[in-house]
Amino acid sequence: MKTLQKIATYACFGGLMVAGGCSKTFLDVPPQGQQTPTDFFSSNADAATSLVNAIYSKMLDWNFHSFSWNGVTSIISDDADKGSSPGDTGTDKDQLDNFTFTPSSLSFNELWGGHYEAIARANQALDNLPALSINDTLKNRLIGEASFLRAYCYFNLVRSFGGVPLITKVADPTNQTDIQNGRVRATSAQVYALIESDLTKAVANLPEKSQYNSADLGRATKGAAKALLAKVSMYEKKWNVVLQLTDEIIASGQYSLMPNYGELWRESSENGVESIFEIQGRGVTPNKGVQGYFESQGARGENGWGWGFNTPSEDLVKAYETGDTRIDGTIIRRGMTLWDGRVISANAENPYYNMKAYVSFTRETNNGNTWETSKNIRVLRYGDVLLMNAEAANESGQATKALTSLNLVRARARGGVSGVLANVTTTVQADLRQAIWRERRVEMAFEHDRYFDLIRQGRAAAVFQALGKNFVTGKHELFPIPQPQIQLSGGQLTQNPGY
Repeated sequence: MKTLQKIATYACFGGLMVAGGCSKTFLDVPPQGQQTPTDFFSSNADAATSLVNAIYSKMLDWNFHSFSWNGVTSIISDDADKGSSPGDTGTDKDQLDNFTFTPSSLSFNELWGGHYEAIARANQALDNLPALSINDTLKNRLIGEASFLRAYCYFNLVRSFGGVPLITKVADPTNQTDIQNGRVRATSAQVYALIESDLTKAVANLPEKSQYNSADLGRATKGAAKALLAKVSMYEKKWNVVLQLTDEIIASGQYSLMPNYGELWRESSENGVESIFEIQGRGVTPNKGVQGYFESQGARGENGWGWGFNTPSEDLVKAYETGDTRIDGTIIRRGMTLWDGRVISANAENPYYNMKAYVSFTRETNNGNTWETSKNIRVLRYGDVLLMNAEAANESGQATKALTSLNLVRARARGGVSGVLANVTTTVQADLRQAIWRERRVEMAFEHDRYFDLIRQGRAAAVFQALGKNFVTGKHELFPIPQPQIQLSGGQLTQNPGY
């Protein structure tokens, strides 16, 4: 985190499901007289905080919010193409783009491993924090943060793979039940129930954004927990819950739309008025940012600064209405002059690049390190909340309320120009639903929701097949369980249908 120490103490997962090479020393029974984790953290409130900081720091790693994450949430969608050079596959990003991926495709195993490593750190925190002799207000807040972060990890896993192993505590290597929990899949319903429980606890324990001091800005908040619970509930079609939670966020006065959409992804706007939760790019040595997230998406070729992957598709470009300022806030084009004066070569290898992943070398902090820049990744923001509110209101038969939230988003997209992006006026539920879905695409492009949105809306097959993509109904609604994880489980992890 920007102002939080990056500590990985007691951070590795003790089960069989992580692909990386974590030490398992915390599973060892300490010799007589050796200090236990509870003893250590009870003696120092800063050390207790480090338990939670370690979860945040995991989210900066290559196998969490980076190349594979972009592959399975963006390149696979209709918003993006693989990009880069035709012969550069990105290991398996061509497979994701073409729906030819298999259980052995690398990106799924990286996604799985990175998220379970973060869950392991959350479990360490949640196992130890209740017994610590620290200030109750701090203790409850830290429990809320760890619960929020664990829920976020499980939400990404369940919408990617369906039911997954449900691990809610540090594994005891002498307990057969603990070992078995890491080898078999819980149901999707069981995973969603844990997510809801964790987020309910987080809502109760976390402060509002305005109640944090500047040193802690960027930590999970009550608003973040409500927004994530609203999104989770949207996937479960619990529209009354979505509506209630988003109404509460709107009424809280903690957030508002930034007037200029294009400024949202600049360093100057990080943790700003629209921000609900962001992955904090600045840490301490060795990691100053999300590993490779920005460089892997940078322009490739003449005067470029990156690998050129995850490029906007022509289909996305065509989705913007005339006068929509969001296109310039989302898409870099050949020959374009960017906001900091950089000119994109007319000979750039790809016609488009992702503006939301752009880092200015002249106007933003980079310290010459393009691999770990100090830019944040936006995860939850107020524009998303307004669109969730609109969708929930429409599904609840409250068209007028839905139009209010929807048109607030459209008004910002006009950029102060009259005569463009007229307000949506239909109150016919089916037509308004389509309008909200269209708005969600152009408002939220490259924010890692599009593929999952199409799945939950039940129209992925129609959208992808119209573009000539080989989306198979009954198969591609879920990703394959990674083959290395099935092998580590001794064959006990069952595969998803069609793979």
